[in-house]
Amino acid sequence: MKFGEKIKELRTNKGLTQPQLAESLGLSLRTVKNYELGTSLPRTRDIYQKLATFFNVNINYLLTEDDSFILDAGSAYGARGKQQAQALIAEVSGLFAGGDMAEEDMDEMMKAIQDAYWIAKEKNRKYTPKKYSYKK
Repeated sequence: MKFGEKIKELRTNKGLTQPQLAESLGLSLRTVKNYELGTSLPRTRDIYQKLATFFNVNINYLLTEDDSFILDAGSAYGARGKQQAQALIAEVSGLFAGGDMAEEDMDEMMKAIQDAYWIAKEKNRKYTPKKYSYKK
């Protein structure tokens, strides 16, 4: 189940409307709608934690491995790193569409690709122009 589907299910199980949820969390209605539509994700772990606390669920339930990878890339390498991580996830996910690969094998392959991403980022660090430089 994707993040947006989880939020919608949790909200409806609590008997809340989107405006009520937005008001309760101090978010805009547009943000809640985008979460449920799957067009955006929370930008920080703090927002994931706020949602988890509100719905009384473990934060790991809301965070998929891919979401965690994107947040970590954003934390480590800024907005550009986050965009690259999102693009990588989107492209790699297309490889699995309609395939017969076992779920465990897909997870292992995705983890290997994410590990390769981190290694490449560290190796390429010295070649990054100053305007895109990031601090660790």
